[in-house]
Amino acid sequence: MIKAEIITIGDEILYGQITDTNTQWISAELDKIGIKTVRKSSVGDTEEAILDIFSEASQRANVVIVTGGLGPTKDDITKKTFCKFFDAELVVHPQALADVTAFFNKRGRELTGINLGQAEIPSNATFIQNTMGTAPGMWFEHNGVVFISMPGVPFEMKGMMDLTILPKLKDHFKTPVIFHKVIRTIGIGESYLAEMIESWEDNLPCNIKLAYLPSMGNVKLRLTGIGENSDVIENQIESEFAKIYPTIQEYIYGYGNDEIEEVVGRLLIDKKQTVSVAESCTGGYLAHQFTKVSGSSAYFMGGITSYDNTVKINQLGVKPETLDTFGAVSEETVREMSQNVRKLLGTTYGLATSGVAGPNGGTPEKPVGTVWIAIATENQTITRKLTLGGFREQNIHLTSINILNLLRKLCL
Repeated sequence: MIKAEIITIGDEILYGQITDTNTQWISAELDKIGIKTVRKSSVGDTEEAILDIFSEASQRANVVIVTGGLGPTKDDITKKTFCKFFDAELVVHPQALADVTAFFNKRGRELTGINLGQAEIPSNATFIQNTMGTAPGMWFEHNGVVFISMPGVPFEMKGMMDLTILPKLKDHFKTPVIFHKVIRTIGIGESYLAEMIESWEDNLPCNIKLAYLPSMGNVKLRLTGIGENSDVIENQIESEFAKIYPTIQEYIYGYGNDEIEEVVGRLLIDKKQTVSVAESCTGGYLAHQFTKVSGSSAYFMGGITSYDNTVKINQLGVKPETLDTFGAVSEETVREMSQNVRKLLGTTYGLATSGVAGPNGGTPEKPVGTVWIAIATENQTITRKLTLGGFREQNIHLTSINILNLLRKLCL
């Protein structure tokens, strides 16, 4: 396995003034060519910190990828630090000089002395052209470790990676094939899922690893295979997955990048069905889950955010006596909400949510996290009580995830 370490340089990252998106993108692209990222680090614009991380990374990784610190100003010290680390000196590279000159001439701008510095690279570096900007990339080889330096500007870095660095790395290291299969599950916790598939996991081939990737409301299982032939690895993983599929089938809602709202949307389109929502505690978040999917107008007709009881009565037609007797957070109320919104908007399904999102509003009988959901069709109304008890945003999200999953099961 070829191991990589990714280093971002810049005080602005440490101060939280910009978000580092480079390392996530780089590690995903490295994974595609069979290089495993083993560590990510961020350091400030000081020579000591940069030298320390270079030294440490060279002991851990086969390839060290560095972004940032290549600008023309005094705080950009990456090139000078590389010179000190490799005992080299800055020299003007002819192609880099031609590129930066052409860059400024094309824009009708004067090429100043500070910008001419962009054409300098360490004497032991291999020049990597930057077709998107003025700072060239650099490739170093030292004691069997490859160091790569690129600008921190994301579109410049990505262009350099795609055009030059990824192909060069693949050829240099003769990398193995890495294949991932991601199985998305919902309605079961990580620990319960792990117990359910423990025997299968223990008997996986040594070149296939299983990872649990839990998030709010669902758990992803990632099977990763390593080998020399992509077809062989893919077939091997599919064969192993087929062994466990019957055990966890009821919890699987998708694969790869599937999101629950996308899966539900496809099911509704396939069946030519429609949906509407009546929301209280989710406050429009459930509608957002539907409408953030492109093409959702084919199945999502609209909704009513009935946060106040007067809206439940006047717009949704919930009976006042239902609210007086059972309260807004009740099975009886969400039943009427779901049935009435379905009729009002003429949809196949009517969905309803009502609960105590928190942090205030709970009672001993209905503590924070108590939620009722309902789905009405022409022939039936299904209700569920959820006992969540988390933070407000968590309760809102989990309520939406639960009712989407309930709808998914009805659509199957």
